[in-house]
Amino acid sequence: MMEPSGELALAAEFPTPDREQWLDLVHGVLRKSGADFESLVTTTYDGIRVRPLYTAEDTAPPSGFPGLAPFVRGSRPQGTAGGWDVRQRHAVADREAVAADLDNGVTSLWLEIGQDRVPVDRLEDLLAEVYLDLAPVVVDAGAEFAAAGREMLRVWRQRSVPAGEVRGNLGADPLSVLARTNQDADLAALVDLVDRAREFPELKAVVVDGLPYHEAGGSDAQELGASLAAGVAYLRVLTEAGVPAARASRLLEFRLAATADQFLTTAKFRAARRLWARVTEVCGAPAPQAQHAVTSPAMMTRRDPWVNMLRTTLACFGAGTGGADAVTVLPFDDAIGLPDDFSRRIARNTQSVLLEEARLAGVIDPAGGSWYVEKLTDELARASWAWFQEIEAAGGLLAALRSGLVADRLAATWQRRAANLADRTDPITGVSEFPDPAERPVVRAPAPERPGGGLPRVRYAQAYEALRDRADAAPERPKVFLATLGPVARHTARASFAANLFQAGGIETPQAGATATVEDVVARFRESGARIACLCGSESSYAELAAPVAAALREAGAQRVLLAGQDSGAGSAADVDEYVFTGCPALRVLEHTFEFLGVPR
Repeated sequence: MMEPSGELALAAEFPTPDREQWLDLVHGVLRKSGADFESLVTTTYDGIRVRPLYTAEDTAPPSGFPGLAPFVRGSRPQGTAGGWDVRQRHAVADREAVAADLDNGVTSLWLEIGQDRVPVDRLEDLLAEVYLDLAPVVVDAGAEFAAAGREMLRVWRQRSVPAGEVRGNLGADPLSVLARTNQDADLAALVDLVDRAREFPELKAVVVDGLPYHEAGGSDAQELGASLAAGVAYLRVLTEAGVPAARASRLLEFRLAATADQFLTTAKFRAARRLWARVTEVCGAPAPQAQHAVTSPAMMTRRDPWVNMLRTTLACFGAGTGGADAVTVLPFDDAIGLPDDFSRRIARNTQSVLLEEARLAGVIDPAGGSWYVEKLTDELARASWAWFQEIEAAGGLLAALRSGLVADRLAATWQRRAANLADRTDPITGVSEFPDPAERPVVRAPAPERPGGGLPRVRYAQAYEALRDRADAAPERPKVFLATLGPVARHTARASFAANLFQAGGIETPQAGATATVEDVVARFRESGARIACLCGSESSYAELAAPVAAALREAGAQRVLLAGQDSGAGSAADVDEYVFTGCPALRVLEHTFEFLGVPR
């Protein structure tokens, strides 16, 4: 007789299923819809195949322990437990806004410095009521980083902040200046600023910004690989100037984008620490990577901006579970202009809710042990390392930016991404999917223009929003009549699809409603005043009515007739100009419609 082990084996009386049994069941369900298992697999822009099931067979290198190399599970022994630095960005000198943030949960400030933002000579006044020994300040001055950094050092000294209590970042990042503006990278000024700050042991001086590569439409691996190459370039410059490798690595903070793909974001921050651990190991001074997560500016929309609250919540969740040291949630109106008090409050409260109510920071490594996340982390790290090696082989990031290698590779990825956005393979809720044609515009004061001249800044919604702007500005709103065939039950699905498609371009979509005859459809078309009609119905109604209705609509004045469905379906016998269906080139359909109607640009 076996001695009881003292452990309770849950569901021990049931047989253990294996992967093949699961696959058989899945195939059985998919066969009913004519799909196959491959349809459940998605591929990222880095070529990583994301499968619907991961098991212990999907091995990845050991992730180690929190606080120890390779730091996959966190840069501190407590991992994410205890929370992260809640960092808010300020682009104008508004003392009241700064005070409100710090009084309501924000723990550090990110200041954009420049003549049309926070002027260098206003820094002292802006921070007059800030306890600088408690609130770290991160400076972001672009090409003016040397002057801004010197002024920030002066402020700390003027306020007699103890040297050991000074925290934040002076924001030197000349390679990002080159990437953003095509201006030469002033690496000598970086070394000088580091030398001036040597009395402050906890102060960082260099930002390694991955956002220029993300905002140019790049993939996660391209952002990680380029930022890794930038970090290596800064290490070389600092160590050649006599700064020990261990200290040089502590002077750097990496700024990376967090997107609404929560699992990919989590894997991204874990992979970034593993990559940097390898670099510092080779340098002889293994060190964790300091990480600042920023919710993606590229994913933000001007239309239906309230949905941005959901996007930034997912992004913040992904960055938090990924172990980021600091997180900035951009206000939901970031793509429109300067945030107001409400949007700043929502941004900081997003983090407060995740930290204090969802208890996201109550776990050391929330994603640890997930076969999916561990495998994704490994595959993303390998893809990023391959791109990093390619940049290094080209002479390093400075040379790769000057030669156009980085720009060309990012442009190729953006082209693929733009194609997926155009046919709505990558949907944008509130813009390309489920647009609100009656939405009231959110109006904000314009934000200062950011420097350009280098890598482009793109937003995923920009093409659709440009059409919406044209539709709004037109003397008469463009219109497509939905010629619904038969009772409501027969045409609702395709009419809803067509309305969703055309409204994504700001096009009005009057409908015929329930119809019984060809004459019903034609009468309502005449009442609509439209010049374009789109047939919407079921396959059975198309077989009976598509051809006669299309002919009658043309006779009634329709200058262009479309059909919601495939051109190989029952409606293919009708005289139509274009077919619209799931996966069709939606953006091209909208552009054709605008051109036909003569909507001004």
